Amino acid sequence: MRLYEVVYILDAALDESAATAKLEKFHELATAHGGEVAAVDHWGARQLAYPINKQTVGYYVVAHFTAAAEALPEFERLLKLDEEVLRYLLVINEGEPTSGSSVLADVPVRASSDDDDDDDDDDDDARPAGDEDEEPRDPTSAPPEFSGARGRRRRMEGPRVVVLNYKDVDTLSHFITEQGKILPKRTTKVTARFQRKLGSAVKRARYLALLPYMRRQDG
Repeated sequence: MRLYEVVYILDAALDESAATAKLEKFHELATAHGGEVAAVDHWGARQLAYPINKQTVGYYVVAHFTAAAEALPEFERLLKLDEEVLRYLLVINEGEPTSGSSVLADVPVRASSDDDDDDDDDDDDARPAGDEDEEPRDPTSAPPEFSGARGRRRRMEGPRVVVLNYKDVDTLSHFITEQGKILPKRTTKVTARFQRKLGSAVKRARYLALLPYMRRQDG
């Protein structure tokens, strides 16, 4: 038995009760060999990043379940035959929550008896790397990650991404150019391992119409 995650994009005309009834039939097949459904999260109707089957809105549902490998072929066959399933993605769950957010590390609290000193430290942390008057970073603080500012990308102080969720569009957008291309790690200053995970996450998000393949140029 393994823990799987499946993201469904259903016809937006379905309401929550109709979607629930349909998913129960799907999950009955998936768990036929002793598995069980761990979580079901209805995101509801959302705008698609690009049209799927001429539809611009889809009803998103994310589910976690344990299943035996031999139960999955019939499960996926039923999904492919259902015309109200616009698209789905079935993957092995690697710790991603059902929500569209990543798992971040806790930022250690700096020990200080003076509140004013804490305020000063916060101001120092807010400065981008490279400022001449910036004090050395506290080794107990979180490692640098990335800046979400438009234009030049720089490392900044912030919580470390423990689990990069491919459904987390906000975080993924920090690593994508205006044209929709993935930024190289020489620009974002992330590790090679994180860059590989980033590439996989962006591809999955694009397939699920959470991110566009190419951004349209205005004008």
